Amino acid sequence: MRFSDNGYYIERYVKCDNCGVLIYDEGLKAETKEGPKLYCSDWCKDWAKMRMDGVENPRLPLPKQGIHEVG
Repeated sequence: MRFSDNGYYIERYVKCDNCGVLIYDEGLKAETKEGPKLYCSDWCKDWAKMRMDGVENPRLPLPKQGIHEVG
């Protein structure tokens, strides 16, 4: 989510390219075969990479601090 310069309104909603959760900070940027992507966490970034590499059902252990927290 991107707030205006004065912080009074939302300029646009920014969502994770993997799970769709709203991103309130800068997020994690990554270059992929499909172009630049923005993720909410390392978990989403790793999961999406596995999917793009051809893994049909990626399995990653969930992070201890929570799935949608950027470390």
